[in-house]
Amino acid sequence: MTHSQSHHNEFPSEHRRGLLPEEYFRWRGGEITRLEAFCDVVFGFAITLLVVSLEVPHTYAELMADMRGFFPFAVCFAQLIMIWRAHYRFSRRYGLEDPYTVFLNLVLLFLVLFYVYPLKFVFTLVIGQITGTTQGDLDWHEGSVLMRIYGAGFAAVFTLLLLMYHRAYKLRRELELNSLEIFLTRVEIQENAILAAVGLISFAIAYRDPEWAGWFYSILGPTLFVHGTIYGRRTRHLAEKMGLKSAR
Repeated sequence: MTHSQSHHNEFPSEHRRGLLPEEYFRWRGGEITRLEAFCDVVFGFAITLLVVSLEVPHTYAELMADMRGFFPFAVCFAQLIMIWRAHYRFSRRYGLEDPYTVFLNLVLLFLVLFYVYPLKFVFTLVIGQITGTTQGDLDWHEGSVLMRIYGAGFAAVFTLLLLMYHRAYKLRRELELNSLEIFLTRVEIQENAILAAVGLISFAIAYRDPEWAGWFYSILGPTLFVHGTIYGRRTRHLAEKMGLKSAR
C-alpha cells in the first residue's frame, strides 16, 4: 500500500480507541477560528433571546405563568442546539473558511437570530393548545401565515447546511477526504435535503390547512430513523471493506 493510500484509508490509532469525537471521520478543523467563535456567540445570544422577554415575577400567579413557558423554551432550546451541533460538526470536520462558506455561515446566523421569536411563539402556542393553557386562539389566516413563516425558516436553515456540505463535497480532493468520508458527506447532504423538503412541504400545506402543516413535522422522526438505520449499515460495511475496525 502506498503512502497516499494509507493516508486515505487509515485513521490515527487514537481514533480507533474512541478518543476522537467521530469514529470514521477525521476532523480537519484546527484551533477555534474567529468565525467559529462568532457563531458560538450568536447561538448563545439567540438562546438568551428566548428568555430575555421574561420579567422577574412579583407574585405566585406570575411565577406559575412564567413556569408554563418552560416546555416551549425547552423545545426551542433543543432545536437551536440541534442546529448549533450540525454547524459545529461541519466546522470541525472540514475547517472550511473560503468566502462562499463564510457567506453561508453568516446567512445561517442571520436566520437563527431572525427566527428566535417566531420559533418561541409557535411552540408556546402549540404546547399551550396541548395543555389547554392557550390564551386566545389564532384564526385560520393567522395560523396559515405563522406556519408558512416557520416552514420557510426551517427549510432555509437546512438548505444552508445542505449547501455547506455540498461545498465540502465539491472540495473533497482538496480536503483529502477518503472514500468513507466522501460517503458520509453525501449522507449528510441527503439528511439535510430531507429536513429542508419537509419544511417546504409543510409550507405548502399551510396554505390549505395550518394544523396539518404543523403535524406534518411528525414524519421527521421515523423518516430520519429509517434513513439513519439504512446508511448506518452501509457506513459500517464500507468501513469494514476499508479495514477500519469499530472503536465501539
